[in-house]
Amino acid sequence: MMTLWRHKLELLVNDRWLVFVCAMWIQSVAGVGYLFGGSMSPAIKTSLGYNQKQIALLGVAKNLGDAIGFVSGALSEVSPSWVVLLVGATQNLVGYGVVWLVVTGQLPNLPLWMLFVAIFVGTNGETYYNTASLVSCIHNFPESRGPVVGILKGFSGLSGAILTQVYLMFNPSHDSSVILMVALGPPVVVLALLFIVRPVERSCRMNLRSDDLRFLAIYGFCVVLAVYLLGLLVLQSLVDMNQTIITTSGAILVIFMVVPVLVPFSSVFISGNNVTLVKPEEGTSNVDQNEVKTLIERSDIPPEKKRAPCIGEDFTLLQALGQADFWLIFMSLVLGVGSGITVIDNLGQICYSLGYNNTKIFVSLISISNFLGRVAGGYFSELIIRKLSLPRTLAMSVVQAIMSLGLIYYAIDWPGKIYVVTIVIGMGYGAHWAIAPASVSDIFGLKSFGSLYNFQITALPIGSFVFSGVIASNIYDYYARKQAGPTTETESLVCTGSVCYSVTCGLMSMLCLMAMVLSLSVVYRTRKFYLRLHHRVSKT
Repeated sequence: MMTLWRHKLELLVNDRWLVFVCAMWIQSVAGVGYLFGGSMSPAIKTSLGYNQKQIALLGVAKNLGDAIGFVSGALSEVSPSWVVLLVGATQNLVGYGVVWLVVTGQLPNLPLWMLFVAIFVGTNGETYYNTASLVSCIHNFPESRGPVVGILKGFSGLSGAILTQVYLMFNPSHDSSVILMVALGPPVVVLALLFIVRPVERSCRMNLRSDDLRFLAIYGFCVVLAVYLLGLLVLQSLVDMNQTIITTSGAILVIFMVVPVLVPFSSVFISGNNVTLVKPEEGTSNVDQNEVKTLIERSDIPPEKKRAPCIGEDFTLLQALGQADFWLIFMSLVLGVGSGITVIDNLGQICYSLGYNNTKIFVSLISISNFLGRVAGGYFSELIIRKLSLPRTLAMSVVQAIMSLGLIYYAIDWPGKIYVVTIVIGMGYGAHWAIAPASVSDIFGLKSFGSLYNFQITALPIGSFVFSGVIASNIYDYYARKQAGPTTETESLVCTGSVCYSVTCGLMSMLCLMAMVLSLSVVYRTRKFYLRLHHRVSKT
């Protein structure tokens, strides 16, 4: 009996679904940067007496730390996942630990540039969490890249809301406590799962007939979680809740987060982990099977081959940078997520310009929409490949077309525009982060996926700086000056009315159409590869 249970536990530890669920938990605490603007920066500003420009500079450090993941990507190619996670946890702890010690007065006040470095280091830890989780799970689920990336990125986007609810459970007495939670919480979770999140043996991760049902269960959980969090966030923004209700609701959230572990437990302890491989059709030769394996896993190219890799094989980052498809996807991502982040960054100001004083409802709505967009984007991009034999980037072009329509709806000043743009842009922005990484893994392989993925992330700060920091802000200031007249001081300019962002939304709508064209060009260039991939995989 003991031998049987030992065998079951061994199967559980090596089950790819347990790896996936544990990666979901890591992603649920990975987005520490989401807490900076609303929770950490007020505590830093109050305790250290910083002005808004100094806080904005620290915000730049947070953005850079969140976007620059080249080191984590390179490390993932030469080190096991636990090393990548350990480095990330160390950076997270040291970076935000220093910030907390300074804010609470346990360390003397440091120069601004040292806090800049500390926040950069602390936030940069999450790039290691993301890289290790995504690389491990895509290797474990090469036939389901869209759903895997979508779900994991979805929980990363939702982590700010999850961490906030857990933080409120403890009724903190000082605002600086949130910095301590950010410094300790994610590393504790990561260290607890350090040796579980990893690529598992190939014999445990071939095509399973039960995969669709298990993904369906995970999707059902995602929908329930999204509805619960949305209701909770909206309720908190409208009603003053006492600590008992806050603690209870936080405890329910924690229970929700544990529920997905039933998926790997059921496969091992109930169904007996009977792995049923999908058998090839009769007459399929061994050569065909090897070709299928190459197309699916793309990790067995003999090192002695000196020729440049072909589409679907393993590219290094430098080799991918020499490919037109890589740059077309990257520029499409810059335009698409740049348009989305412009709305997200300015959502509070958009609400104020339209006369909505309670912006928390819309911030909650766009956060949940972002989560659902990531989950749905991964799912539908996988359907496009499996059912239609079409390139995954077709899903991205459809998303960009819908985003363009949502932005033009706002620009035309139609009724309910704030709700339309909040939901459409939230979901569209999120969908990009599910579709683009999976597309790159399809076309350029898995071996250097960590580096390829982290290069893609740089599309976000580029798009944010150009479209939000330059275009949207200047257009807003122009109309604010026009409304105020020449005698008003620049720093006190406030714009009111839909005109403040209608021109910006119109321009972003055009940029989304340009992104759609770029995505469609990748569809055209890779259509034969995806058709061949679909036909060969369908034989397995």
